[in-house]
Amino acid sequence: MTLELGRRISALRKERGLTMVALAARTELSQPFLSQIERGRARPSMPSLHRLASALGTTTPALLSGGERGVGSAAEIDDDAVSLVRVDQGSMVTQSNGQAKALVVGEREMYPLEFVTNVTEFEDYYQHPGAEFIFVISGHLEVDLAEKGIHRIGPGDTLYFAGGVSHRWRVVGLWPARLLVTQSGTSAPRASDENITVEHI
Repeated sequence: MTLELGRRISALRKERGLTMVALAARTELSQPFLSQIERGRARPSMPSLHRLASALGTTTPALLSGGERGVGSAAEIDDDAVSLVRVDQGSMVTQSNGQAKALVVGEREMYPLEFVTNVTEFEDYYQHPGAEFIFVISGHLEVDLAEKGIHRIGPGDTLYFAGGVSHRWRVVGLWPARLLVTQSGTSAPRASDENITVEHI
C-alpha cells in the first residue's frame, strides 16, 4: 500500500504541474520526506496525508481510495457505477496510532473509510470541503468540532457535520475505537486550476 499511495501522490503532483519542492512548500513537509513517500519508503501520518490531499486539491479518502481504475488488487469490481472491495482488498495506511482503510476505490461521490484509532491526545484541527459522517462500531471517542463543541460518542452513536467545520478527535478509555467514517466526495481541480491552497488551522 505504501508504494501504491506514493505512486498516486507522485502522479497527482505531476498532473497538477507541481515540483516536489513546490509541494513541500505547500504542505510544510520536507522535500526528502516527500521523496521517500513517493518512492514507497516512508509512511505519511494522517496529518501529513491531510496536508498532501489539500495541497493536491483532493481529499484524504480520495487519496487512499485512488483515482486510477484497475490498478493492483484494490477492488474486485471498479467501474463508474460499482466498486466492490473484498475484506482482503482496499488501500490501507497503518501507523503507530492506528490504521485507515479505504472501502471504495476510484473517484466517488462519497468515501467510506474504516478507522481503527488509539489517538489519546487531540492533534491539530483538520478541515475539508465535504460533509463527514461518523458511526462508532466500538470504543469511545471525543470529537472536538471547535466552536460547535466537544461531543463524546460511543458504540452505535453517529455524528454528522458539514464541510468546512474544523474537527479533531481522541479516544476515551482503554481500547482503540473502530469507526466507519464517510466523507462526501469533491471533484479534484484540473491541472489548469491555479488556486490550490493548503489551509492550516
